[in-house]
Amino acid sequence: MRRFSFSLFNKLPTKEFRITFSTMVTLFRIALVPCIVSAMVLGKWGVAFSLFVTASVTDLLDGNIARLFNQKTFLGACLDPLADKLLLVSCFATLAWTDHLPFVVPLWFVCLVLFRELLMIFGFLYIHYTKGFLDVQPTFLGKVTTTLQMIFIMWLFACYFYGWLPTKTYYLSLYSVTGLIVVSFIGYAQVGIGVYRNGVT
Repeated sequence: MRRFSFSLFNKLPTKEFRITFSTMVTLFRIALVPCIVSAMVLGKWGVAFSLFVTASVTDLLDGNIARLFNQKTFLGACLDPLADKLLLVSCFATLAWTDHLPFVVPLWFVCLVLFRELLMIFGFLYIHYTKGFLDVQPTFLGKVTTTLQMIFIMWLFACYFYGWLPTKTYYLSLYSVTGLIVVSFIGYAQVGIGVYRNGVT
């Protein structure tokens, strides 16, 4: 398990902050976020779907490229989860405030997603403050939750574009994703408590 110590941040070699090809892919995903949100606001659901699929593919590419071509860096490790969080929160928030859609993402769901992300960030920062290191390794369930959130958004975009109204499927998907978010958060909380108490995951 790789651990980053903020106290050693300034001592990290320059190569840990280099812009590799995998990092450029991650930055491209971040740059797509305002484009996707703009397409959503304008009701261009086909465009939003295409851009979101592209962003989701880059999420698979950057990590694999970094591993295959030995391009793992501290900068990339920080930017990759940030890009995912920015993409998901931005899309869910925009869907919640677009009130003319057949399936509007409820505000409580957006608050849950945002609360989970913020609590995780501040929780691990507190661990760093008290223990002197920060563990940034994602869990398997966390990865699954992120993937299913992306699939849920793509499915919503497809529904808006084609005019589908599968109400039962929508609520089943919404509450299934909600359950995964809660369970994955509990998993991260257990990891955080284990690190805080024992210094290991």
